[in-house]
Amino acid sequence: MDATLTVAVRVKPGSARARVGGRFDGPHGPALVIAVNAPAVDGRATEAARRALAGALGVRPAVVSLRAGAASRDKLFLVEGPAPELTEALRRLRDGAAG
Repeated sequence: MDATLTVAVRVKPGSARARVGGRFDGPHGPALVIAVNAPAVDGRATEAARRALAGALGVRPAVVSLRAGAASRDKLFLVEGPAPELTEALRRLRDGAAG
């Protein structure tokens, strides 16, 4: 089994309300949309997105790390030691009934 899950993310910094859900077809393939309150300054939006992703997947922020895209809205995050149900949770957030 894979020791890490790679998650493509499209970050929308400076949003009025933080939310995780929706799909954006970006350079890394189908990406999960994460809107964050933090501005795109000094990595603050990236850090907010990392924490929001961890919260949405129900994992500790410590197991989520940035793999690529530090200066881009299109990022790749790694989730260490993912449980099998995380893939399904991710798919639901990205493609499913996220309101």
